[in-house]
Amino acid sequence: MGVQHVDPAKWKLEVTGLVKTPLIFGYEEFKTLPMKSYSKSFHCVTSWSIEKPLWEGVPIKYLADAAEVKPEATWVMFHCYDGYTAPIPVEDALMEDSIVALKMNGKPLTAEQGFPARPFMPHLYGWKSAKWLGKIEFIPEYVDGYWEGYGYHERGDVNEEERFKGAKGQGGKHFARRAFGTA
Repeated sequence: MGVQHVDPAKWKLEVTGLVKTPLIFGYEEFKTLPMKSYSKSFHCVTSWSIEKPLWEGVPIKYLADAAEVKPEATWVMFHCYDGYTAPIPVEDALMEDSIVALKMNGKPLTAEQGFPARPFMPHLYGWKSAKWLGKIEFIPEYVDGYWEGYGYHERGDVNEEERFKGAKGQGGKHFARRAFGTA
């Protein structure tokens, strides 16, 4: 895949799927939306973290409310400019600290960090924080994203150590394993 260099003049963010009002934003317009900032850690599934950088971005709940998400939407799929996808449950997307991040530590994201925008949900592992975001799609049911197709957990909650999908016969329980790749 490699690092994507997205031209902000050509970047668009779509909010689509099970919504009453699909939305499309250009970069300059998106930067004028209400922003939220906070210091929360970023956790990679491979056991490293970035401790409490300052994040700044548009709350996903603000975008969902503006698009009027339909009640049958139970998952959100993030689609990126490099073809990467990552699903999260709607309830995680609508949490108070779930944002589409534009800045880290007071500066616009770099290309390596996902410029121009990436979702960030501090309670979910970093592979859910998809770089080079281009579309937020509200969908009716779970669909594997890129890493989920390789066995990574559907949700990816850091506190629950949801790294890998549970084994069959485990009654839906998920168990922690040491990751051996990168996300």
